[in-house]
Amino acid sequence: MGFHVSDELLGTIVPLVVYWLYSGFYMLFESLENYRLHSKQDEDCKNLVPRRTVVKGVLLQQALQAVVAIILFTVTSNDADAANSKGHSLVDIVRQFFTAMVVLDTWQYFMHRLMHQNKFLYRHIHSLHHRLVVPYAFGALYNHPVEGLLLDTIGGALAFLLSGMSPWASIFFFSFATIKTVDDHCGLWLPGNPFHVFFRNNSAYHDVHHQLYGAKYNFSQPFFIMWDKILGTYMPYTLEKRAGGGFEVKPTKFDKDD
Repeated sequence: MGFHVSDELLGTIVPLVVYWLYSGFYMLFESLENYRLHSKQDEDCKNLVPRRTVVKGVLLQQALQAVVAIILFTVTSNDADAANSKGHSLVDIVRQFFTAMVVLDTWQYFMHRLMHQNKFLYRHIHSLHHRLVVPYAFGALYNHPVEGLLLDTIGGALAFLLSGMSPWASIFFFSFATIKTVDDHCGLWLPGNPFHVFFRNNSAYHDVHHQLYGAKYNFSQPFFIMWDKILGTYMPYTLEKRAGGGFEVKPTKFDKDD
């Protein structure tokens, strides 16, 4: 009898492994100043938390994420069995992916914006993530555990439930969402990056938000920028060559109250 790993277990574990593998890929380019949005010196000076602490924080969040995923898959196991018995047409998967992307973006925009607008939530919870003024790949999920639960884990659960995707489809969706989130925080602008070609919400877009001047803007994550555009929290920017090598994101609009 062959060894079998369930879709539910793969849907729980694979996105966690993908996170570290994709982050590791970007670590290979960190020393190349010509591709960085901030210099390595700026990263060392401006970031308020050491990398070892970031690793511990991410592992804690992933452990909590795995527990919730196991519970979610267990509770919805009957629905998943019914979905698996119907098969997976390409049209269904595309519809489910798009629905999940919109649900996740909507949840994260409003929760993320709330984390900034509510002084208590920002001071005690969300400010932890903003200790990384200069983001890097494996710091993407460095959050307070409460934020990780509210934004990422619950947002992912809603995307899974409302899209009607199966555990099998979720393996691919959450792996893709993980790669996109890591890419947005990588702090690099690599030539030919498909995420920069197909998504306006990218590493430069999110870098604006991590800077002091952009704290009220560019809340959208991880896929689209529609809510920023609709609700007036979009900050346009230009990407220019930095004197010491690499690129620099420069805003082209400021709120009159800033």
